[in-house]
Amino acid sequence: MKPMPQDSFTAVRLSVIIPTFRRPDGLTLAVRSVLAQTGLEHVLVRIIVCDNSPEASAREVVAAIAGDIEITYLHEPATGVANARNTALAATTDDFIAFLDDDEEAPFDWLSKLLATQNALDADVVFGPVSARLKAADVQYPAYFEAFFSRFGPDHTQLIDHYYGCGNSLLRRSALPDIHEVFSVDRNDCGGEDDKLFYGMREQGKRMVWAADAVVWEDVPESRSTLNYTLPRAFAYGQGPSTSAMTHNPPKPFTCAYWMVNGAVQAVVFGLWGGLLTLVRAKGAAGALDKCARGLGKLIWFPPFKLGFYGTALLKTNAPGR
Repeated sequence: MKPMPQDSFTAVRLSVIIPTFRRPDGLTLAVRSVLAQTGLEHVLVRIIVCDNSPEASAREVVAAIAGDIEITYLHEPATGVANARNTALAATTDDFIAFLDDDEEAPFDWLSKLLATQNALDADVVFGPVSARLKAADVQYPAYFEAFFSRFGPDHTQLIDHYYGCGNSLLRRSALPDIHEVFSVDRNDCGGEDDKLFYGMREQGKRMVWAADAVVWEDVPESRSTLNYTLPRAFAYGQGPSTSAMTHNPPKPFTCAYWMVNGAVQAVVFGLWGGLLTLVRAKGAAGALDKCARGLGKLIWFPPFKLGFYGTALLKTNAPGR
């Protein structure tokens, strides 16, 4: 695919942002899938790879990939997912921003479907499905892990009143807040910087849309297909609603209290049910324990119980060569 000439007055400008941290194989797959996009004759596309490893490990990976689309390599040594996204955003003034993670692969018509949905429904943010691909051959709860790493939504493309995560999304640049740090750096270690952004955009009445046909695939390595990995993540995801309520400007303590009560009930009910299913080795045990963990997260959302998965925490768990 070749981008439109710079002097084309009909061209839409779009940047695909791929933050990355020490995933050379996944990054290569993600970038090549964007290079293979079709149906974009009136779109000026470029790829922005923001390398968040201190040692700039993705520089050579990007340099080895050639294509018709411009690829911009950025190095953000200050580790943290919000830092990486903010650095990439600051490097573009394009009309639209698409986000793809470095463990995702996009089909050839991904961008054209996102843009078609945006145009049809005049959307400020478009979210698409994520379909997980487990790499491990023998997993105890395959259905659970596929669902955990996937993202589901309505069967049909439509306006929605809620939001999803940043991976596989399209944002209208003019709808973003006019601030230096679009993604909150206080979420650098724990994640949820995209939740905070989209929560604020929803409160401002921005139009959010689900593009049912704009799916991407997410590859799940064997190291992640374990409850030791997913249950702490589920706990952290559960903290999202309570944290968002209290970090809102102004804070919403009654909303937070609602989520805490909701979480307490959820933790007790699914904790007991999950424990019973585990004892009898039922297939639904993992799902029940996951709901228990999310309930606990809603209840115990405050420091020092905020878990770190990114930033400095990621440096410790994903050292070079591991």
